[in-house]
Amino acid sequence: MLRRDFLKRTGGMAALASFPGGVMASENGLSVPPEEAPHQRTFMQWPSSREVYDDAEFLRMTQATIADIASTIAAFEPVTLLAAPEHHARIGRMVSGAVELWDIPTEDLWCRDAGPLFARRADGSLVVSHLQFNGWGNKQVDTHDSQIATRVAARLGLPVIPSGVVGEAGGVDYDGHGLLIGHESSWVIANRNPGLSRAEVEARLLAAYGATRMIWTPGVRGQDITDYHIDSLARFTGPNRVLINLPDEPDGADPFHMAALETHDALIAGGVEVEVIPEPWERRVDSEDFVASYANYYVCNGAVIAAEFGDAETDEIAREALARHYPDREVVTLNVDPLGELGGGIHCATQQMPA
Repeated sequence: MLRRDFLKRTGGMAALASFPGGVMASENGLSVPPEEAPHQRTFMQWPSSREVYDDAEFLRMTQATIADIASTIAAFEPVTLLAAPEHHARIGRMVSGAVELWDIPTEDLWCRDAGPLFARRADGSLVVSHLQFNGWGNKQVDTHDSQIATRVAARLGLPVIPSGVVGEAGGVDYDGHGLLIGHESSWVIANRNPGLSRAEVEARLLAAYGATRMIWTPGVRGQDITDYHIDSLARFTGPNRVLINLPDEPDGADPFHMAALETHDALIAGGVEVEVIPEPWERRVDSEDFVASYANYYVCNGAVIAAEFGDAETDEIAREALARHYPDREVVTLNVDPLGELGGGIHCATQQMPA
């Protein structure tokens, strides 16, 4: 059930998606706004597949967490929750009346990865700049999830602009002012982009986001289902400014710790302003696979929605850091431990639509 323990998960080895017809994003002058820019709404997905969640009780806990996140965000901006119609009545009893339900079936909750990446053309019109999701390299069933971005675009009447890459928006972070960061491990890899060099992947990502520069670090391959997404480690909080979540005492035998330090050093070398916040020492969930990331927060209209893990000291350090970086927003913290057990967080479960 853990995203870091993906070999226990189900999922076929479907062929990598192609990009039929149309022009690449680079020919359209696209620009993805920063997350802190005003939103029209937040999209989320309902976890429902028993192929993915073989433990019924854990699925119920995860659904309750998603309902809590959706209702919390809905106090600040509209939320659209995607789910098959047979789930709507039950969801309606679990979420705020401000949460809108759309009849788009889902398997899992990770809307950052499967949902639409919205961009603007030069004339200001919105499009979906499409990073094709394929179940993190065909590691998990994605019959519905791989179609979510295009189905949302169709419902909104928006054009879909192929990026030419397979991957997930959680695998990069963008400051909205020209700079991308990401781990090679989740992009330059045969299960997503076979035959593409790092330079080719970079060019297509830059075009998809409207960015001009990218900082790469190696990351970690094959140790979690995402091949180490950047959004659980380092996040832009403004132009050329990053908040990064690092362990106080890195374990030299832990590949994630070593890769995190590499990322920190690469950001510094790349001229980025970096602030470090610690990982929690004490957590409610004592599991080696638990992802306790303060960096995996979500910025919505008027608020930052972030995780707390039960460590009073580090929870407060993280809250104060977010308040400094987003001084005009309320910082709201939630217990989202089921997402940490799955290897993700609040940012992974959300996707913003620009106003």
